[in-house]
Amino acid sequence: MAMIEVNNLQKWYGDFHVLQGITENVDKGEVLVICGPSGSGKSTFIRCINRLEDYQKGTINFDGKDIQDKSVDINELRAEIGIVFQQFNLYPHLTVLKNVTLAPLKVRNMPKDEAETVALALLERVGIHDQAHKYPAELSGGQQQRVAIARALAMKPKVMLFDEPTSALDPEMINEVLNVMKDLAREGMTMLCVTHEMGFAREVADRVIFMDGGVVVEQAPPDEFFKNPKHERTKAFLKEIL
Repeated sequence: MAMIEVNNLQKWYGDFHVLQGITENVDKGEVLVICGPSGSGKSTFIRCINRLEDYQKGTINFDGKDIQDKSVDINELRAEIGIVFQQFNLYPHLTVLKNVTLAPLKVRNMPKDEAETVALALLERVGIHDQAHKYPAELSGGQQQRVAIARALAMKPKVMLFDEPTSALDPEMINEVLNVMKDLAREGMTMLCVTHEMGFAREVADRVIFMDGGVVVEQAPPDEFFKNPKHERTKAFLKEIL
C-alpha cells in the first residue's frame, strides 16, 4: 500500500483553481521531486499533504487514513509528516538545541534528556553539532536550514516534505543542504521535494513530476524525464532551467 494516496485533489483560492485534480501515490521510501514554473501549484500541493493548506475536493490518505477524517489529530499528523520551508522559520530567541528539542518535548512528550540526546545526534548528522548552543542569527543560511531539517527529523516523521529548501540560500550554501537531503534519501526516508535543483533530481529521485497550471503535466523516472520528455511544455521548461 502507498504511504500517501492523493485522489482528485482540488483547491481554490477564491476563484483561482490552483490544484485541478491531482492524483498521485507515493510509496514508502520513495523520493519524489516536483518541479514546474512559479504559480504551478507545487508548494500548495505538498502543503495540503500535512494540512497546512485546506482543500475543497478530493482525498489524501496517509498511512491508509483520510487526513481530513474528524478522528485525525492535526498535531499528530504533522509530527508524522515533517516539512522544511524555503525560509528557515527558526525561533530567534531560542538556541539551536532548544529549537530542535521544542516539538519533541511539547508534542511527543519526550523526556528532556532523551530529547537533547536525539537533538545532538541529529545536529551531528547534519554536520553542525558544534553550533548547538548558538542562536539562529549567529549561523549562516545553510546552517540554519540544516537546523530546520534536524528540527523536522527530531519528531521521527515517516515522511519529509521539502518546499524549495535551497531557494533562499547563497549558491555556495546550497550543496551543504542538498547533501543532507541526499543522505536522507539514501537512508530510505519517504520524501516529496519541491525544487529547481535538477542535479539533485537526477541523482536521488525515484520519480520526477512536472506541474503547470495546477495539473501534473508529466512524470517519469529521472533518466527518462530529462533525456526524453514527452510533453512540449516539459521540454520548454527543461530548456529554460538546464
